[in-house]
Amino acid sequence: MAKRYWLMKCEPSAYTIEDLERDGRTSWEGVRNYQARNFMRDDMHVGDGVLFYASNADPSGVTGTAQIVRAGYPDHTAWSKGHKYFDHAKGEDSPVWYMVDIGFGQRFGATVPLETLKATPGLEAMAVTQKGSRLSVQPVTKSEFQLVVRLGRSR
Repeated sequence: MAKRYWLMKCEPSAYTIEDLERDGRTSWEGVRNYQARNFMRDDMHVGDGVLFYASNADPSGVTGTAQIVRAGYPDHTAWSKGHKYFDHAKGEDSPVWYMVDIGFGQRFGATVPLETLKATPGLEAMAVTQKGSRLSVQPVTKSEFQLVVRLGRSR
């Protein structure tokens, strides 16, 4: 299976690239959007590359890389009463929500801001640069991934 590439958004108040560097790996739980869930459940595979994107940050942008280290599996937080991602309508016998595990790749010296992504030739079609693009898990092309990594390493 061909390696794929993704951009995954997280607010710094929840988890950062520095947290991932410290932890080495983490589960990417709590996604409650069906399209993003489908990407995690059906399309993400071990070894896929990830651009780690800090959203609602100053500035928002790509802060480093990671890789998928465990493919999609049921998000158990949906069954945990009292958990902020609890889904009272669903149970273990019929999982609706899925998550993946990611492992640390590299931390950039500085964030590659969204404005830089928007202004960089070759990234015009990247979903995150499009007006109204709010999906927390987005596919990116290999060339987009490589270009963002080059931008990040130059910081």
